[in-house]
Amino acid sequence: MQRPVSPLLTELEDRARRDGVAIIDRALGRLLSTLVHCMQANRIVEVGTGYGYATLWMSTALPPAGKVWSIDSERERARVAQEYFGRSGGAKQIEIVNSPALDILPRFPLRNLDIVFVDADRAQYAAYLQHALPLMKLSGLVLFHGMDDIFAQEFLSRPELDATLLPLGEGTGIGARIR
Repeated sequence: MQRPVSPLLTELEDRARRDGVAIIDRALGRLLSTLVHCMQANRIVEVGTGYGYATLWMSTALPPAGKVWSIDSERERARVAQEYFGRSGGAKQIEIVNSPALDILPRFPLRNLDIVFVDADRAQYAAYLQHALPLMKLSGLVLFHGMDDIFAQEFLSRPELDATLLPLGEGTGIGARIR
């Protein structure tokens, strides 16, 4: 039996549905939470905040010193996300970076990231991957939600990754950095 979903996450699911804002499905949210728990992930970068649904799943599993940097240039959606982060009690562990991800990732100040989760402009997935890999620690995970066949092949064939595709949501690629 799975743990019940928090009322805040359920409320956010309803709001996203009403507003027509796409969010990941619960199964992927649970996977993200599980990965953060089992890795004791302290440094997470998310590309594509939306309403912060995936962010909340990850932040609830963070260790006390953990932090999520969520990058999104859409200010109104980030405002909604910030409201939910505040209500979750985890706002101090989440920082929204309101800027295009391709402006931020090449100059992101931290390295040795545990997890990079991408659910954003799919036309930019190859560029996000190129800039994310140098930021990740060995054994760090990179996840891409939803990808076309061309990017999926590129993702699976990257020599820096031990990668696979999972049938979660619109398809999710997960890769561990091995070099």
